[in-house]
Amino acid sequence: MRRVSILGATGSIGQNTIDLIARDRDAFDVVALTGGGNIAQLAEDARRLAAQVAVTAYEDRLDDLRDALAGSGVEAAAGARALVEAASRPVDWVMSAIIGAAGLAPGLAALQQGATLALANKESMVAAGPLVIETARKHGATVLPVDSEHSAVFQALIGEDIAAVERIIITASGGAFRDWPLEKLAGATVAEASAHPNWDMGQRITIDSASMFNKALEVIETREFFQVRPEQIEVLVHPESLVHALVGFNDGGLMAHVGPADMRHAIGFALNWPVRKPVPVERLDLAALGALSFRAPDAARYPALRLARAVMQTGGLAGAAFNAAKERALDHFIAGRLGFMEMAPVVEEVLARLSAQPGHVDAPVYLDNITRVDHLARKEADAVAEQIAG
Repeated sequence: MRRVSILGATGSIGQNTIDLIARDRDAFDVVALTGGGNIAQLAEDARRLAAQVAVTAYEDRLDDLRDALAGSGVEAAAGARALVEAASRPVDWVMSAIIGAAGLAPGLAALQQGATLALANKESMVAAGPLVIETARKHGATVLPVDSEHSAVFQALIGEDIAAVERIIITASGGAFRDWPLEKLAGATVAEASAHPNWDMGQRITIDSASMFNKALEVIETREFFQVRPEQIEVLVHPESLVHALVGFNDGGLMAHVGPADMRHAIGFALNWPVRKPVPVERLDLAALGALSFRAPDAARYPALRLARAVMQTGGLAGAAFNAAKERALDHFIAGRLGFMEMAPVVEEVLARLSAQPGHVDAPVYLDNITRVDHLARKEADAVAEQIAG
């Protein structure tokens, strides 16, 4: 029986992971579940899966969680330290699905006890890729990608030599506004940006898909995961979201991963790795589909992709600054203080300001430095957003 923990259990990735575990209950012993403010869901899942501990990120919700778990035998805890403690409990496999930079410390804690880390928290690789990889190496742990694109690349590379890879192409749906007139984007609303045409995801990642900040993070993540050169990484808009990635080799061949727009495939692959088990996703009827389409992303529509290239060129802690500034710009958009097309200028200005100050993005990639730059970038993003908002 495989011992597992799920960090970010109440989000869409966590819920899909729980769905798969519940279908094969005898194969898994659930140790820890963590979540945010959805206490009812967290407690329900902890009871159903007989978890050892359930943790909410919010300290002021501890009493609510305790009440919801009363009589279940499941331990309740709350706060950042409790998240790290839960992630440190010995298990075989951990799903890291906490959104944003908050997922870094628990993910590192899981690696430090030697677990296989299924990484859906792309921000960890963007902000601290070298630290994540080195921590895994030092403690004999394994990091598996769970983003559909990176899982696709990982699967296409099984049995292959990375030295034979010429390019990696990750696809993007184009998000909610892929077919909007460019001049209309400035007035896009939060509700409109939150409606994804293909995937069922949380609000923040859905908006990031519309702006393609999500894909920008994935470009950086591709470099960190597979250690290829930035110029080897390409992005194509693929509205059908069925080809998740392609790997091009030095003989001119392309290896494509094709599957339904269902995160349970990538999650199931990571959950059962190194073997494949049946996963309850749609089986594609290619004849019925008829055609698949691809197009180059519009640089004016998706400035986040250009910023990702700049981050990779700068290196160091530029990824940490990029991610933090992106998160705050998104906060301001959701709150109505920024327009949709004003998020990228905020991020670009933050990168320029911090890059111009020695000792910030050029500092060593250590956890303390990452935390410091993350804080500085958020503070700068708030200041820039206030200036833009007038």
